[in-house]
Amino acid sequence: MKSDKKDRRKLGMAMGAGLLLVIVAALTLEATSIIQYLFAQREIKKEASLRAESELKSAENKIMGVVNQAEAAVRNSLWVAEWCLEYPDSLERIPQRVVSENPVVVGSTMALVPGSNPQYPLYAPYVARDLETGELKMLSLATEEYNYPDKEWFTKPIELNDSYWSEPYFDENGGDILMTTFSMPVKDKNGSIAAILTADISLDWLTDLIGELKVYPNAFNMVVSRSGQIMVCPIETLVMQTTVDQFAMESENYEALDRVNRAMLSGQSGEMPVRYLGQTNHVYFAPVERTGWSLSIVLPEKDLYSGVRRIGMIVKLLQLLGLAMLIVILRVVAKNQIKYQRMNEQKERMENELHIASEIQMAMIPKTFPPFPDRTDLDFAASIVPAKEVGGDLYDYFIRDEKLYFCIGDVSGKGIPASLVMAVTRSLFRATSAHETSPQHIVTAMNNTMSESNESSMFVTFFCGVLNLATGQLHYCNAGHNPPLILTKDIRLLPVQANIPIGIQHGFVYNEQEAQLQYDDSLLLYTDGLTEAENMQSQQFGLKRVESVLRTRRGSQEHLEALQAAVTKFVGEAPQSDDLTMLFIHYLPKEDVQFKERHLELHNDIRQIPKLAEFVEGIAQEKQLNQSLAMGINLALEEAVSNVMLYAYPKEMDGLVEVDAILRKDSLEFVITDSGVPFDPTAAPEVDFNIPIEERPIGGLGIHLVRQLMDTVNYERKEDKNYLKMKKNL
Repeated sequence: MKSDKKDRRKLGMAMGAGLLLVIVAALTLEATSIIQYLFAQREIKKEASLRAESELKSAENKIMGVVNQAEAAVRNSLWVAEWCLEYPDSLERIPQRVVSENPVVVGSTMALVPGSNPQYPLYAPYVARDLETGELKMLSLATEEYNYPDKEWFTKPIELNDSYWSEPYFDENGGDILMTTFSMPVKDKNGSIAAILTADISLDWLTDLIGELKVYPNAFNMVVSRSGQIMVCPIETLVMQTTVDQFAMESENYEALDRVNRAMLSGQSGEMPVRYLGQTNHVYFAPVERTGWSLSIVLPEKDLYSGVRRIGMIVKLLQLLGLAMLIVILRVVAKNQIKYQRMNEQKERMENELHIASEIQMAMIPKTFPPFPDRTDLDFAASIVPAKEVGGDLYDYFIRDEKLYFCIGDVSGKGIPASLVMAVTRSLFRATSAHETSPQHIVTAMNNTMSESNESSMFVTFFCGVLNLATGQLHYCNAGHNPPLILTKDIRLLPVQANIPIGIQHGFVYNEQEAQLQYDDSLLLYTDGLTEAENMQSQQFGLKRVESVLRTRRGSQEHLEALQAAVTKFVGEAPQSDDLTMLFIHYLPKEDVQFKERHLELHNDIRQIPKLAEFVEGIAQEKQLNQSLAMGINLALEEAVSNVMLYAYPKEMDGLVEVDAILRKDSLEFVITDSGVPFDPTAAPEVDFNIPIEERPIGGLGIHLVRQLMDTVNYERKEDKNYLKMKKNL
C-alpha cells in the first residue's frame, strides 16, 4: 500500500510538471503563429518565385534533353555523311539512320547543295516517322512545290558555316507537322559545304511540356521564338499567329510589356512586374540556349496571396486541435505510468529471450573464413549485423560439382517474424539447390513453396547465383533484390532484371541471366542496410560512398572491414535502422579466360536496330576501341543485320536474327544467323564505280560497305540457316 501511494505521489508531480510544459508550449505556439502570419505574405511570394524559377529550369532541362538528342543524332552521323558524299546513291541511308536510331527525331534529310554534284542538281531524300504507327517513309524534298534551297533550315547553316536551329514552321509537303529543324553543313574532302544534314523534332511535345508547368492554377505559360513568334500559349489563336510585339501593342500597358519582350528576345532571364487587365502580374522568364527560344511564366499576384486570408483560421483550428491532443496525451501518460514498472520487467525477460534467439539464428549463417581453405581460386568474406536482436537478412554459400552456389536475401519486416521467415528461406535454398543447378529453377521452386502458405503476406528480396569455378561463367536470378556490384577494371552494377520478391505470387516465372567473370573480378552482394544507412541528418550512405571505399584494391575481408568502418563513421550516433549484410566473392582462377562470347537476339523489325548499336557499344567499351573503329564496326553490322530484317523472312512473319560476338585479344568475330530464305550476300559482284550512277544496277552498296569495313566476310548455309561471318583484326 505504501509503495502504491508513493508511486501515485510521484505520478501527480510528473503530471503537474507536464501540465506546466503544456501551458508554456501553448503560449510559444501562439506567439509563433502570430509571427508566421506577419511574414506569410513575404514568404509565399518568395516561395512562388523559387517555384517559378525551378519550373523554368526544369522545363529548360527537359527541352535541352530533346535538343541535345537531336543534335547528337546529326553529329554522330556526320562522318558517315561525309564518307557517303562520294557515293550519292547511298545518301538516303543517312537520314534513315538518323530517324530510326533516335526516337525524338521525326524527320531527317541529306540535302545536296545545288552544283555540288553535277549528276544531282537537286537531291534531298527525306525520311519521316509516322507519329501514330512509328513507321518510316521516304520522300523527296527536291520538288518545285517544296524548293528546299530557299528554306531557312538550308540557307542559314550555309550562311553561318555552322549548325543552326530553325524558326518553328509547318513543314508542308515535307513532314506536314509543326516542327523545328537542326541543321549542320556537310563538307566534302576539299572543305567545301556540299550538303546539309538535318534532324526535325515535332513541337507537339513542347506544348504538352509547357502545359505541365503549374506553379499556380491561373498561371500563364508561354514559349517565344528568337523572332518573337508565340510558339506555345494557352490561347490557341495566338500560337504561330501573333508575335509578342503585336500582343503588347494591343494591350493597355504597352511600355511594361515591351520591356519584358525586349529582355526575353535578348536572351536574358529574370522577373518583372507587369500590370495587365487591371491586376498586377509577375513575369518570370529564361532563355533556352542554342535555340533562341525563351520560356515565361506569368503569375497573377492575387493567386499568390489567396491562402494568406485562410491562414489565421487554419492556425487557430490547429492550435485548438493540438491542445486537445496534448490533454488526451497527458491522460494516456497518466494511465501508462502505472504500468511502466511492470513493462520494464517484461522487457528484461524479452531481451533475454531475444538474445538466445539471436545466438540460434546466427548459428545458421556460415561465419568461418576462409570458408574453403584448400581452394586458391576464391577469396571469400561475409558479415551480417542485425539492427535488432534478431533480423531478417541472410546469406549462404556452398560448392557442389565445381560450382559455387550462393545467395543473399532480405525479409520484409523486422524482429522475430522476419527471423523465422529468414530461417525458412535459408533452409529452402539449401534443400532446393542440392539437386538443382539453375538459379531460375531454384528461385522459382522457393517462391512456389513460400507462396502456398504465406498467410502473413511477408516476402523476401533474394539474389541467387551459380558460378562455374572452371570457366568463370556466372548464372544468376534476381528476385527484387539490390543489384550486386561487380569489380573489374572499374566498378559497376551487375545488370539484373528486377522480377518480384519471393513469396508474393505463386507460379511467377523468374528470368535467369548470365555474365562472364575474369581473373581478379569480384562481386559485392549487399542488403539495403548498407546503402540506406542514415546519419543524424537523415542522409543515406548511398552507392557512391560504397564505390569510393571499393576503389582501393584489397582482399575480401579487408574490403568488408573498410565498408563497415566507413558506415560506422558516417552514421555516427544515429541508431541502426536496418540489418546490414554483405557478401564479397573474389574470383581468382589459375588461368585467365582466353576469349569472351557475347550474344544478341533480335526480331526482324527494323525498329530494333538501336539494340544492335548498344550491343556494339558495349563490346567497344570492353575492348577499349577508338570511336572511329567502333562506329565502322557498328555500320557494317547494321548493314548486314538490316538486310536480313528486310529480306530474309516473308512480310508480316516474325523471325529471329541472332548476333554472336567472339572477343579475342587481337580480333573481333561476328556471326549473324537467321532461319530465313537462302541468301548469300557475298555472291554479289563488286560495285563498278566507273559506271555512271543512273546506269548501275540497284543494290550491292551494302555488302560493298561491309567488305570495306571488315577484314573477312564469309557466308555459309547449313541446317536450314544462313550464317554470315565477319572478322575485324585489331
